[in-house]
Amino acid sequence: MNAEFFNAIEQIEKEKGIPQEYMLEKVGQALITAYKRDHDGIADNVIVEPLPEKKKIRMFVQKTVVEVVENPDMEIALEDAKNHSKRATLGSVLNIEVSTKNFGRIAAQTAKQVIIQGIREAERGLVIQEFSSKEHEILNAQVSRIDPRNGGVVLEIIGSAEKADAFLSANEQVPGEVLDVGDRIKIYVVEVRKALKGPQVLISRTHPGLVRRLFEIEVPEIHDGTVEVKSIAREAGSRTKIAVWSTDENVDPIGACVGPRGARVAAIVDELRGEKIDIIKYSENPEEFIAAALSPADVTEVSADSEARTCRVLVPDDQLSLAIGKEGQNARLAAKLTGFKIDIKPLSARDE
Repeated sequence: MNAEFFNAIEQIEKEKGIPQEYMLEKVGQALITAYKRDHDGIADNVIVEPLPEKKKIRMFVQKTVVEVVENPDMEIALEDAKNHSKRATLGSVLNIEVSTKNFGRIAAQTAKQVIIQGIREAERGLVIQEFSSKEHEILNAQVSRIDPRNGGVVLEIIGSAEKADAFLSANEQVPGEVLDVGDRIKIYVVEVRKALKGPQVLISRTHPGLVRRLFEIEVPEIHDGTVEVKSIAREAGSRTKIAVWSTDENVDPIGACVGPRGARVAAIVDELRGEKIDIIKYSENPEEFIAAALSPADVTEVSADSEARTCRVLVPDDQLSLAIGKEGQNARLAAKLTGFKIDIKPLSARDE
């Protein structure tokens, strides 16, 4: 354990960000493991003492002074103990220094594996630490590999302090979106989990949170809190409805989100590869909110039951298909956005 060893630990800290204290702890565990590998009778009586200032590591076996030695790995005779310390008495515990040079090849290999495992655990911990702070945020990524078997995409996170890859599964990709190696895309970090094989960063391109964060990036009024996003309903690759509300009566929430000449919402639509976005003005009045949510259809009448979270909506006969939408999409998104079960009827059915 010479100066070169401590220089290597310092280098690991600089390159990988793993603290020296952590590595010295792992080295201590490795030495103890190696010693136990060569001494079957050893229990928890081995201690390691790192001395970074002297660039040295010392290792001791604690043995109890006895008259008759039954376990030489745990005990030492009084006569032998006197050779180590003149103050040794029966029942006292001595720290007897061990030379690590005497370790066998198998024990040394065991120590090496413990150290390597320690580095891997530390690297995983750094990845978890970095990405845990980015949960529910948007990250920039570049496509590095596409798995032709399941359609999954391996991404390299851009701007990451640690080189980190993330896997975008096929069901978290936008339907119809074609990705090629080298493409740069934005991803939404749903969750960071600890797993046996290392940290799992769950990412998505279909999560409604991606749209929310994109609006926060593009719309300053949302970023500073003047405009609030109340709810989002999304069917990725097709259509999104977003309800917004302004805390300042002088600020139009829809106009702020659309931007000058539609520039703000256009940038979001481009990132989402042409996904349609309906921006709805939120209202605390359920009838008004539901009517707005069914846009672009014109609504004649809304009767809502706030407790049951149900409502009946009447629309002009020629607006019925528009209110329901293709394959029921408009009504379905409006129901998700408002939290109400919506029953849409034509105006001609009012008497019924």
